[in-house]
Amino acid sequence: MSKRIKSHLALLIVSIIFGANYHIAKGLMPNYLSPMQIIFLRVSGALILFWVVSIFSEREKIEGKDFIKIAVCSLFGVAINQTCFFKGLSLTTPVNTSIIHASSPILVVVFASIIIKEKITGNKIIGIILGALGSGLLILYGRKLSFGTDTLRGNIIIFINISAYGLYLVLVKPLMNKYKVITIMKWIFLFGFIFIIPFTYNKISSINFSNFTTYSWSALLYVVIGTTFIAYLLTTYSLETLNATVAGFYMYIQPLVAALIALIINGETINLYKIISAILIFIGVYFVNRENKILEQIPQRQ
Repeated sequence: MSKRIKSHLALLIVSIIFGANYHIAKGLMPNYLSPMQIIFLRVSGALILFWVVSIFSEREKIEGKDFIKIAVCSLFGVAINQTCFFKGLSLTTPVNTSIIHASSPILVVVFASIIIKEKITGNKIIGIILGALGSGLLILYGRKLSFGTDTLRGNIIIFINISAYGLYLVLVKPLMNKYKVITIMKWIFLFGFIFIIPFTYNKISSINFSNFTTYSWSALLYVVIGTTFIAYLLTTYSLETLNATVAGFYMYIQPLVAALIALIINGETINLYKIISAILIFIGVYFVNRENKILEQIPQRQ
């Protein structure tokens, strides 16, 4: 199996992890943990896991100037991204959040073209438009969309959240051409932990683990290990081979995964709009990936 196929499988797994997270972790807030408490546990837990794994991995020396780049990646990808997501979600609706998140691949394309000079091609544009249509149809059909003044603050914070994550995907890409994924991730989460401490330290002492049920413990482990450690690891690994635009595009698959899980767990029915949504998303994946295959076939100057 080629490394490119492995990278696509990695992003697909990440989409499944995040898609399932809508159902698995939704009961943690506010009965067991506050948003800031979840952020602390996510980042500190992933930090420990990455540093433990690094003990058994090849050691690499980071150049001094690259620590600044890693810190910037951590600021956007861990601190701002996670803080704004949970804070924004508490102030707006899940539907609004999903719709705003659907613009993430578009932001990644814009950031990538400006910062690392990725080309905006016709296939990318077609793929992103199809993915946006499929994702939007799946999220919006039969649901109420509200962008009133009562949710405006939360919507703005969620937009900052996806902008920060889009920047992270673009900024971390050059580092993945230079270092191993574990090397980068252990330092990104170390800086991330430092960044979130001022916002979370006063919430730690009020965590009451004695109230946790088997479900809440399982959900917390899923958030720490699945949506943080594994998801960040696989996403960053994929950037060794794929460009930032492709990694960003896979966010369109998350609502599809969430819908499929709802179909299995809640007994929801398959209807025409779900089928059309899936077709549009997968055609979009084809167009975005087709661009990379074309570029691979172009002879490179030595």
